[in-house]
Amino acid sequence: MIKEKPLENFVGAYSNTAIFRTMAFIGDSLSSGEFETIDAAGNRGYHDLYEYSWGQYIARKNGLVAYNFSRGGMTAKWYLDSFAEEKGFWDKDKACQAYVIALGVNDIYNQNIKIGEAKDITATKFSEERPFISYYAEIVRKYKEISPDAKFFFVTFPNEGDAKDKNKTKGMINALYALAEHFDNSYVIDLYEYGPLYDAEFKSKYFLHGHMNPMGYILTANLIDSYIDYIIRTNPTDFKNVGFIGTNIKYK
Repeated sequence: MIKEKPLENFVGAYSNTAIFRTMAFIGDSLSSGEFETIDAAGNRGYHDLYEYSWGQYIARKNGLVAYNFSRGGMTAKWYLDSFAEEKGFWDKDKACQAYVIALGVNDIYNQNIKIGEAKDITATKFSEERPFISYYAEIVRKYKEISPDAKFFFVTFPNEGDAKDKNKTKGMINALYALAEHFDNSYVIDLYEYGPLYDAEFKSKYFLHGHMNPMGYILTANLIDSYIDYIIRTNPTDFKNVGFIGTNIKYK
């Protein structure tokens, strides 16, 4: 018997993602439904239209409440240092049953922040600048304080072939697997290994300049939704008590 691979089967109608009634999407422009424009003078504009974000597509499909804890240009450092606090994203009245985190592009590629290693997840002092993995881990810890039994899904970079530094991409992926190993109730959505190749042909269909177009965000919603469905189906005992998350009901 051949074992099913993630994303081997796209789900239609309700998926097992629907077991969550509240879900937060923490990320940058691609989590925000950002569309990119170019005016007559060649100036670029960036517009976060959250209703087009893949998180909101997942929410509408599965009848759940979704929070866009995201913004174009977001980094893990910015999120932790000020953004989440300013926006009230640590507030307990926004506690969720699940968190999908898709950060890293701006940290690692645009700001050249060091990725870090597994040991940096628990480190409190650093000889150099604080690495990405440490900021990411602290975000997870803070949400675990707010919603102790919540499930976490860490999204990797997609495979862009030779368009990106593969060492950085692989380093980021390794960091996410280390985080999932460290934290309970945590899983990796590995789009690099199991998702489509984001080559020129793909981008001609699903991108608008440097960001996705509406079809691209729907495709991403299908990818993330199907991957979470796969994780739940292949780990059913991990998710049998999801209905109690965020309630005062005691359970085993």
